[in-house]
Amino acid sequence: MIVTLVCASAAGCAARAPAFSERFSASQASIRAAEEVGAEAIPRADAHLRLAREQVQRARRLSAEGAGERAQRMLMRAQADAELALAYAREARAEALAHEALAEVEAIQHRLR
Repeated sequence: MIVTLVCASAAGCAARAPAFSERFSASQASIRAAEEVGAEAIPRADAHLRLAREQVQRARRLSAEGAGERAQRMLMRAQADAELALAYAREARAEALAHEALAEVEAIQHRLR
């Protein structure tokens, strides 16, 4: 019975933690998403995007050195930074659209006067 519990517990832990390749893919997908919305053109977003790329490279090195747990954490950081870059890029785009809309409203109001 104890052996069954230990095996079940080990299997449960293994099932909960994503493999390096899954985390790597998720990090890369987040980086691509940030690139696609133009994060490189927004300084604040670009800083986090560059950081995410560097962290992916560090994670690869850590994994190659056998530091799998540290590599996993580095990939989580990379994904978080890429998602932050994406959010900053979206925020900048929304802000630009809002300014355009305000300018249009002001132009219309000026013509109505």
